[in-house]
Amino acid sequence: MKKIVAALCALPLAALAGENPAPRFDARAAERFARLALACVHKEYPNKISHVLNSDADVAPPRKLTPAFCGCYDWHSSVHGHWLLARLARTFPDASFAAEARAALQQSLTRENIAQEVAYLGDKGRASFERPYGLAWLLQLAAELREWNDPEAREMFARLRPLEAEAVERLSSWLPKLSHPVRVGEHDQTAFALGLMLDYARGAGDKAFARLAADSAKKFFLADKNCPLAYEPSGEDFLSPCLGEADVMRRVLAPNEFAKWLSVFLPQIPVKPGKAWLPVAVSPDPSDPKLAHLDGLNLSRAWMLEGIISGLPPEDARRPALAAAAEAHRRAGLAAVTGEHYEGGHWLGSFAVYLATRRGIEHDQTDRSP
Repeated sequence: MKKIVAALCALPLAALAGENPAPRFDARAAERFARLALACVHKEYPNKISHVLNSDADVAPPRKLTPAFCGCYDWHSSVHGHWLLARLARTFPDASFAAEARAALQQSLTRENIAQEVAYLGDKGRASFERPYGLAWLLQLAAELREWNDPEAREMFARLRPLEAEAVERLSSWLPKLSHPVRVGEHDQTAFALGLMLDYARGAGDKAFARLAADSAKKFFLADKNCPLAYEPSGEDFLSPCLGEADVMRRVLAPNEFAKWLSVFLPQIPVKPGKAWLPVAVSPDPSDPKLAHLDGLNLSRAWMLEGIISGLPPEDARRPALAAAAEAHRRAGLAAVTGEHYEGGHWLGSFAVYLATRRGIEHDQTDRSP
């Protein structure tokens, strides 16, 4: 286990030189994260359920309410736990865990289970259920299955489509009504969800949804400046409000335009390497469900910093400082994914895989129009 952690922490940041090769992330390293997801996707308890009761009939265990995504402590963690399994089984089809990952996905993504998920979302009082974080991750699961050139994956994607359509419809009706972005470091953050939505929409060829997400990002963030990075993190953050905003804006602005915007938005990024400007976070208690968020913050900061680098021109002088910060956060974040405490183990693996497989960067188009 220690050797695997060391290998993961040593994964290089190739983006510094403007390169974008496949990351050195092998099946042996991936298995550790796959095992974390396999241990939780069908583990119903403990469970933190966000559930509106309309009557006594709604008093039921998670497996009855949301049978596809009833494990991993909460709905959104279950969703991105399933995404992790699809991502790794697709990336490493011959790995020792691949057959188990496929079987777990098949067990969850049945037509009956998805029909119940759709019915649950459509019931009274659930208009804001898992919006936007869980719904955005649901779209990432759909994207992974759609892009996976495999007969079994195509079948699972076909079964998931009604829930995918429901998520797109809900987010599409919500975004035009959202008057201000939510600038927090937890699930409700608008910027992070918009990034997932954009990647999904562009991969799916959904031009209307992509345009809505891109226009929303510009509406909310284009005029922003001097983001107070020194105020981060809050004690329970797993996302950076400032870096999350920059990571979505690099998806909608051309490199030169993004570079200018970033200079105004985060003027504190140094142009000389070696200057400490963004210290890694340290969780004071990884066994506490909320305090463990800081371990995830290091992972998400690392991928957001790498995303920011990918959006800048190759000659931008800030790239070395951004790369150094990304590497430090990568090492700290991956080292914390031990699985020792279920409070972090049920979700940190998904964040580690999102980072290690460069999921948020691999589809980054030079044409950033919606």
